[in-house]
Amino acid sequence: MLTVFVADDSDPIRARLSTLIAEVGDAELIGEATNAQEVLDTIPHLKPDVLILDIRMPGGNGIQALDAIREVEVDPVVIILTAFPYPQYRRKCLESGADFFFDKSTEFEQVGEVLMELTRGQIGIRNR
Repeated sequence: MLTVFVADDSDPIRARLSTLIAEVGDAELIGEATNAQEVLDTIPHLKPDVLILDIRMPGGNGIQALDAIREVEVDPVVIILTAFPYPQYRRKCLESGADFFFDKSTEFEQVGEVLMELTRGQIGIRNR
């Protein structure tokens, strides 16, 4: 079972991701966060296989959270899902260790495709 954690301050986006994760089959949503501090407090304990992370959230941003996560002994596959798909954000996220960077408005469904590939073993999971 692929475990997934979602960090986004938008209720509708979290609900949509929850539905998408449920449709994958061998994936389970194990937690959610609405701000960067919740991400930092929760990820080391839950140790999800996948973290879906927004860039702009209250209490810090997703890039800062990603940098901090990469310093602890947790190494989830990180999918950045943002409404701010600027090249400088993409570059910084990938440099900080994000595996995927998707635009919420045009690439949302690609998150489901990545999760399906992970459950099928077509993409490796680093921390398991």
